[in-house]
Amino acid sequence: MNEFEVTEQALEFVRERINDDPETGLILGSGLSDLADVAHNQVVIETESIPGYPRSTVQGHKGRLIFGTIEDRKVVFVQGRLHVYEGLTVHAATFPVRLLAELGVKSLILTNAAGGINPRFSPGTLMWITDHINFSLGRSIRAGHTQAPETASRVRHKAHPYDLEWTGRAAELAREMGVQTESGIYLWTLGPSYETKAEIRMFAFLGADAVGMSTVPEAVEASARGMRVLGLSTITNLATGLGDLSLNHEEVLEVGRQVQNDLQRLVRALIVKT
Repeated sequence: MNEFEVTEQALEFVRERINDDPETGLILGSGLSDLADVAHNQVVIETESIPGYPRSTVQGHKGRLIFGTIEDRKVVFVQGRLHVYEGLTVHAATFPVRLLAELGVKSLILTNAAGGINPRFSPGTLMWITDHINFSLGRSIRAGHTQAPETASRVRHKAHPYDLEWTGRAAELAREMGVQTESGIYLWTLGPSYETKAEIRMFAFLGADAVGMSTVPEAVEASARGMRVLGLSTITNLATGLGDLSLNHEEVLEVGRQVQNDLQRLVRALIVKT
C-alpha cells in the first residue's frame, strides 16, 4: 500500500467516535475555521490522533475533524488544511479527501483565502471557482498515482473537477439571500511565499481571477473519487502589485473573520438547499 492511503485502522478509529457517516464535507481555508460553528451535535476528532493522518503546521489551521448536523444533513468540517508547501507530497496533502470519500461523503465544498487578480475583486469578495490553473507542479496532479485494482475501479478521471450545475445553483441561492458573489478562475501556486509583481501580471494574462496555495489538489482528488465539488474563494487581499499594502498572513486571517457571517449563512444554505 502507498504511504498516506487511508487504512482500515484509520476508518475504524473515526467510525468508533461518530454516530453516522457524513454526506457533505467542507475543507476550511485560512481564517475560515469558525465556519464549523454552524454544525450542531458536534463530535470533534483531533487529526493527529487518526492513524496515518499528516499533521497541519500552518497558523489558522487547527488540525481537527468536526462531525455534526445542519438541520437533517450530516456534515464533516476539516479544520486544518494540508498544503504541499509544508513539505508534503500532493498525495499526503490530499489524505483528508480520501478519508472523507471512504466515510461516504458525496459532496465536497472547498473554501480558501485567495489574492484577487481581477481588478473588480476587492478584499471581502466571495468568488465561485469555475475552473483552475495548476501553476505549481508543472505536471498532472495525479501523475504517478497508483491504486490497487479494487480501488482503481472506484476512481474516475474528469477533465473538469468543479460541478458547474451545483455552482450555478449556489450562485443563484446567494443572490436570493442578498449575498454578493463573483465567479472566476483560481490559479494554484506552491507557496509559501507570495507571488512577485511580474508573476501576477503573467497570471492575469493567463486568465486567472484569483491566486492561492491550496484547493486544486483537493478538487482533482475529490473529483477522481466521484464527489461533486464546489469551490469558494474569499478574496482576502489584492495580489502583489495591485494594492498599496505589503502582504501578510494576519491580513488574510482578519478578512476571513470579517466575512464570517455571510459565509456561515451561505454555507448553511448550500448544505440544506443544494
